[in-house]
Amino acid sequence: MAGGSARQAWASVHRVYAGRSAPIVLELDLTVDPTEGVPADPVAAALTRRRPSLRAIVDGLRRAGNDGRASTLIARIAPCGMPLARAQEIRDAVIAFRHAGGTAFAYSDAFGEFGGGTVPYYLASAFDEIWLAPPGDLGITGVALETPFLRDALDRLGIEIQVGQRHEYKNAVNMFVERDFTAAHLEASGRIVASSLAMIIDGIATGRDLPPDRVRDLIDNAPLSGEQAVRAGLVDRLGYRDEVYAAARAHARRAVPDASEGEGEGEGEGGTLVYLSHYRRASVRREASRLRVATLPARGPARSQRRRVIAVIHGTGPVVLGRPGRSPLAGPAMTSDALTAAFRAAGRDDDVAAVVFRVDSPGGSYVASDLIRREVERFQASGRPVVVSMGSVAASGGYFVALGADAIVANPGTLTGSIGVFGGKQVVRELLDKMGVRFGAVAEGENALMTSPQRAFSPSERAKLEEFLDRVYDDFVAKVAAGRGMSPEAVHEVARGRVWTGADARDRGLVDELGGFSRACELAWEKVGRPGSDTPRLRLLPKVGLTDRLRSPRSSEDPAAAAVGMAGMSGIGGITGMAGVLGGAAFTGGWGPLATVAARAGLPLGGPLLMPPIGQVT
Repeated sequence: MAGGSARQAWASVHRVYAGRSAPIVLELDLTVDPTEGVPADPVAAALTRRRPSLRAIVDGLRRAGNDGRASTLIARIAPCGMPLARAQEIRDAVIAFRHAGGTAFAYSDAFGEFGGGTVPYYLASAFDEIWLAPPGDLGITGVALETPFLRDALDRLGIEIQVGQRHEYKNAVNMFVERDFTAAHLEASGRIVASSLAMIIDGIATGRDLPPDRVRDLIDNAPLSGEQAVRAGLVDRLGYRDEVYAAARAHARRAVPDASEGEGEGEGEGGTLVYLSHYRRASVRREASRLRVATLPARGPARSQRRRVIAVIHGTGPVVLGRPGRSPLAGPAMTSDALTAAFRAAGRDDDVAAVVFRVDSPGGSYVASDLIRREVERFQASGRPVVVSMGSVAASGGYFVALGADAIVANPGTLTGSIGVFGGKQVVRELLDKMGVRFGAVAEGENALMTSPQRAFSPSERAKLEEFLDRVYDDFVAKVAAGRGMSPEAVHEVARGRVWTGADARDRGLVDELGGFSRACELAWEKVGRPGSDTPRLRLLPKVGLTDRLRSPRSSEDPAAAAVGMAGMSGIGGITGMAGVLGGAAFTGGWGPLATVAARAGLPLGGPLLMPPIGQVT
C-alpha cells in the first residue's frame, strides 16, 4: 500500500515536471479580427474577452521568440474583415518569430469560399507552411473597394444635401451628393487599390518565393481549388485540422528533443497546446514577479535611472469632444477628455521616459483633435519624446492628433492623410411636405435657423459655412506644415482631403517610417538615447481601476476623470437628420455640444474632420 502511494506521488511530481519542461505548441486564432486599443468599460471588456488583441498577439510572439520551448506556432486563419494594416502588423510579428528560430504553421478551412480570401492568404504567406482543408478554395481574387451613391434615392425621397468641402478629395459626403465617382474620388480610390494590391503581391511573392508577375497571374485566375493552389506553390499541403495539428506537434517534439513530454490531453503527441494569449499572460506574470524581487533592495533611485518606462496611450475610434454618453454596446471613441488626461498623467509620472501614442481613428471633431495635439506638445515640453504608431486608419482628425509627435510610424497599408474638412446639412422640406408634416419657427438672430433642415442656406449663411471651411482647412494645413517641416504649399499638394496608404504617405513626407507598434516602441527608446539591450517596460495610460470608473472624480486631474471619458460612441453615422427632427433623439459624436444640431442638420456623426468612407479591402 505504501509502495503504491509512493508511486502515485512520484507520478504526480513527474507530471508537474513534464508539464513545465514539455515543448509548447502555441495556438493563435485568427478567424476573428483582433481588437485594437483598450475596452472602454467592464461590459465592453467582457464582450471582447474572447477576441485576441493586436497588442497581445504581437507581444506574445515577441516573448515566444526568446523561449526555446515555445518555438512552434499554429494559426487558424479565416476571412474575418481584418484590415490590411492589421494583417501586416501580425505578419511582421510572425516573421520576427521565425527569424528568432521559431516555426509557424498556418491552417485554413478555406481562404474564402470562392472569393474574399486575399488579405487572409496574404497574412498566411508569412508562415513557414500553409495548410488548406481538402474541400477549401483559395479565393485570392484581388482588391476591390465599393462605394454606394444615394443621390437618386434621396432625390426621390425629397431630401437635398447642401454641403461644402475642402477640397476635391474630401469626399466623405459624396455618397449622398453624387451619383457616381467624381474624377478626384476615382483617382484616390484607384490609387489605394493599386497600392494595396502591390503590397499584397510583394508579400506573397517574398513569402512563397515566386516571381511577382506569377503571383499577379494567379490572382487574375483565382479562385483556385486546393489542388490548383498546391500545384501553383501557394499552399504546401492539403489536410484537415487534426492532420496539421499532428504535424505541428511532431515538429515541436523534434525541435525540443530533450524535453520531457507531458501527459495531459494531446501532450503525449509532442507538446503542450497553449493559446498564445494564455502563454503571454503567464509570461507577463512571471516577468512582474521578477521585477518586484529585483526592485526590492533599491531605495530612492535617481530620476535618470527611474525613467525606464514607455507610456502607451491608445486613441481608438472617432475623435470626440468632451465626454460622450456611456454605451458599452457601441464602438470605442477617442474622447478629448480621456486623451488629454492620459498625456497629463504621463507628464506627471517620473518613470515615463517617452510616450507611444497608438492611433486608430477615421477622425472626427476639429476642436477635440487640436486639444489632443496640444497635450502632445505639452508633454514634449518636458524633454521627452512622443512617437505615434498608426493602426489600420489614422486619417483626418486621426492624422491631426499626430502632428505634434517627434515621429510617425505607419504600416504600409494604414489609411492616413485626408487633410481636409467638410460641413453642411440636409434639407428635408420636400420630404416633410409629402408626409404632411409642417413646422413653424420663431427665431431671433440673423443666422438662428442656419442649420435647420426645413430650409436651404441663405446666401449669407452659405458664406458663413464657406468661411468655416476655409478657416479649419487653413489651420489644418498650417499645423501639418509646422509639424512635418514642410511649406504650406507642399502640404496643400498632398492634402486637399486625399487619403493615402501608409507607403504612399511616407513617400510624400506625411509619415516618417513604415512599421508597427513594436517599431514605434524601438524608435521611442532610441530617441531617449537608451541602447537596444536595455529593454523598456510598457505602461498603459490612463491606468484606471474599477473604483475609479464607478466613483465621481474629485477634480479634472483625478484618474476617475479619465475614466468618465473612456466610453463608447452612441448613435450611428450617416443620415441622422430625420431622427433628430421627428424624434428629438439625443446624439453624441464629433460635433461636441453641437451634436444634436449637427444631427438635425443631417451631418455625419463623426465630425467635420472625418475621412471619406473607404470600403473593406478584400
